[in-house]
Amino acid sequence: MKNMTLANIAACCGGTYIGDENIKNTEVTGIAIDSRKVKRGGLFIPVRGERVDGHDFIPEVIKDGALATLSEKELDAPEFPYILVESTLDALRKIAAFYRQTLGIKVVGITGSVGKTSTKEMIASVLKEKFSVHKTAGNFNNEIGLPLTIFDITEQHEIAVLEMGISDFGEMHRLAEIANPDICVITNIGLCHLENLGSRDGILKAKTEVFDHLRGEGIVILNGDDDKLSTITSVNGRKPVFYGREHGDVYATDITTLGMEGIRMVLHLHEQSREVTIPIAGEHNVYNALAAACVGDACGMDIDMICKGIATVETISGRSNLIEKNGVTIIDDCYNANPISMCASIDVLSQAAGRKTAVLGDMGELGTDEKELHANVGSYVAEKQIDKLYCTGELSKELAQAAKDAGAKEVRYFPTKEDLLEALKKDIKKGDTLLIKASHFMQFPKIVEALTAFLAS
Repeated sequence: MKNMTLANIAACCGGTYIGDENIKNTEVTGIAIDSRKVKRGGLFIPVRGERVDGHDFIPEVIKDGALATLSEKELDAPEFPYILVESTLDALRKIAAFYRQTLGIKVVGITGSVGKTSTKEMIASVLKEKFSVHKTAGNFNNEIGLPLTIFDITEQHEIAVLEMGISDFGEMHRLAEIANPDICVITNIGLCHLENLGSRDGILKAKTEVFDHLRGEGIVILNGDDDKLSTITSVNGRKPVFYGREHGDVYATDITTLGMEGIRMVLHLHEQSREVTIPIAGEHNVYNALAAACVGDACGMDIDMICKGIATVETISGRSNLIEKNGVTIIDDCYNANPISMCASIDVLSQAAGRKTAVLGDMGELGTDEKELHANVGSYVAEKQIDKLYCTGELSKELAQAAKDAGAKEVRYFPTKEDLLEALKKDIKKGDTLLIKASHFMQFPKIVEALTAFLAS
């Protein structure tokens, strides 16, 4: 890792280097917090967890070839170098911020209440048509995941697309300090993390902390159809770039739903327009494509290159990923959930051919209105005339009852995931499409895994 010598690492995180002075200026080959992932010649950052203390693995990591380690406590006459720090988590953030500054690379930072990951994938798909792109993997978007994502940037990369997720005030400020984005995209201000942020105005305040560490000539790209984001007229003296349906600096017209095959639209960029097909179902993907077009344009890409990237985007597991098994389609969208993303996924399900089944669970961190917000989703299931609704989870009782009250076709509530799964196995048949979605703590990927195995048997 260029410039990442033990001396520089100790200096940037305020640590004390202890060990052989002859290797103080040696660059580490990588940085990891998982003892199993430390490279030979790499740096280990031990983190204290609820059940495991990374410090316990220091001897093993060094034995396996690590160059050095950080530590919150003095080590007894070790035969290897280490950097003594007050907090390894704080050091992790500071080291990542330092490394980001040493990189000659443009950074795109993405945040918002809904659609961060799918927008990240769309932006990366567009940018790869011209650049070597590094992007956030999985859900590595918090104060631990973001630094680890940055450490994986190499000299071959020309641009990084970094997702930033928060649940409280102050977090975005710290994430932005690490990422220091050249381009900032905010997808929307929705109903999530209300437990800590209180209201949509609170969410707006927390998300826009990202502007605190935008680079000097940084570009801000916002969803102009969002009533909160559209009120932002200037960021650091510069006008934001807005995107939206029908209007904005970049916009879409002639939007046509192609069912589960995707969305066709006409993209308008400056004075040019092109028809493009997004190969992922759901009209919310129009916004993802528009955000990606704005980023591509800001990075000097032409409209044809941008459209090629949009047309070749791929889904990832847990994010509207379609699984086809023995004539049954599973919409695997169970990584996380909030009221807006739930309704967007129900929209996708409603476009499927054949019998449509929604398998839904609880949504977390919704604050005092959590029961009402679950009930609203239940009413929406009825409105979209979904054939079957299967629910589990304490709060999903409200969802199920509201669906019944609104005249949903068939509603079934189960006390456990296991009961729900057994009922599904008995009911499922060829031609069915199932949407599986809930917040992460509900562990709905287990349902996807079990159903996929059942259908393949």
